[in-house]
Amino acid sequence: MRDTITSLIDNYDAKGRYLDRDAVDQLKSYFETGTARVQAATLINSMAASLVKQAGITLFAQQPELIRPGGNAYTTRRYAACLRDMDYYLRYATYALVAGNTDVLDERVLQGLRETYNSLEVPIGPTLVGIGILKELVKSEAAAAGIQTGAFLEAPFDHLISELAEKDI
Repeated sequence: MRDTITSLIDNYDAKGRYLDRDAVDQLKSYFETGTARVQAATLINSMAASLVKQAGITLFAQQPELIRPGGNAYTTRRYAACLRDMDYYLRYATYALVAGNTDVLDERVLQGLRETYNSLEVPIGPTLVGIGILKELVKSEAAAAGIQTGAFLEAPFDHLISELAEKDI
């Protein structure tokens, strides 16, 4: 898994360049939000089960057709699989949050996920809604705990959403 520092240095090294002002500013931003990222990850870790449960409740309240007969979360097995996947997204978003880099999402989550979901007839739209709900819950809980929030907290969730979203519509 790469973090902001490793990715930045690798990019400059590949070009044979010294770190410039932009690179230093990126590093400065990474270090300035470091404590908040670790605090948010600690909060997410301690609340993961309740965050996933609340996200599921909210998602199924917004889209009840998912849990009705014929819906993709109908039956205990499918419902559990949905919550398992939400937990999976939350866990990897937390890794990306700490790293300050979304490479782990690309490498471990997104590679082939759309194709897998399509082959299993898992609707991507509700998945995106669920990830968005997780993002809002994390932001809300972090703010309530007095943890700095900002784009760095939203970035992993936004990356998941944008990469899974239909792009050819």
